[in-house]
Amino acid sequence: MRFNKLDLNLLVALDALLTEMSISRAAEKIHLSQSAMSNALARLREYFDDELLIQVGRRMEPTPRAEVLKDAVHDVLRRIDGSIAALPAFVPAESTREFRISVSDFTLSVLIPRVLARAHAEGKHIRFALMPQVQDPTRSLDRAEVDLLVLPQEFCTPDHPAEEVFRERHVCVVWRDSALAQGELTLERYMASGHVVMVPPGANASSVEAWMARKLGFARRVEVTSFSFASALALVQGTDRIATVHARLAQLLAPQWPVVIKESPLSLGEMRQMMQWHRYRSNDPGIQWLRRVFLESAREMDAALPGIC
Repeated sequence: MRFNKLDLNLLVALDALLTEMSISRAAEKIHLSQSAMSNALARLREYFDDELLIQVGRRMEPTPRAEVLKDAVHDVLRRIDGSIAALPAFVPAESTREFRISVSDFTLSVLIPRVLARAHAEGKHIRFALMPQVQDPTRSLDRAEVDLLVLPQEFCTPDHPAEEVFRERHVCVVWRDSALAQGELTLERYMASGHVVMVPPGANASSVEAWMARKLGFARRVEVTSFSFASALALVQGTDRIATVHARLAQLLAPQWPVVIKESPLSLGEMRQMMQWHRYRSNDPGIQWLRRVFLESAREMDAALPGIC
């Protein structure tokens, strides 16, 4: 099929090339031979009158024209996939579909085990790829590299629909033999202490604390950073440091470590944990099923952990 003299099959090749930045990896991704992919690149270069990919040392880099085309081409293909190519029905018991879900290790610990158990009860052969969140997880959603994001409301993109899964509050965790374990954890004691802070991969501690300073009007003294929420309870051991963590995570993991859970002196308010999917996938029966499984699993989680929020 051609449109304005362009073989539309070449858009699939172009998307793979601009995603992988490698002829061999792009060929493997869409099941072409390397020579066929090289031929596709040559035809694309002729059509767009641009090199599109150029060799820089041992790697390939996109030209400015390719950078402009990258998101547009990907968006067109995802729109086709989400509307024309979507299956008319989703039968969990008969499906072998893989769902790609981007989650923090907080969600991975407190909710995902229930999601997997509930999903398995309905469809034993459905597969899941659980993917770590980086500094800008919404870009993966924009490019349809994930089926679902689970993240706080303030980090959702306005470009795609979202739905609340559950609400969460924060507590503080300290080593049970530290001075902080005794008495009330006041704001003055909180600010005078060192802190263990989770910093997402690709971010940095200063950016996280700058966000906290804007939200609260002051900055903490960060002494330890980690890429994992769950590790925070272990990292306060033997110190007078504080970790500010999700209440459900603290309740789940506190029995494994000699820690004391304290009410936070900060006015952080409730965190609204959302799930977000690509706007072109709203009518995808599989995504609709997955969203239902998440909501039912969250209700089950709340019933098992009463009094958290």
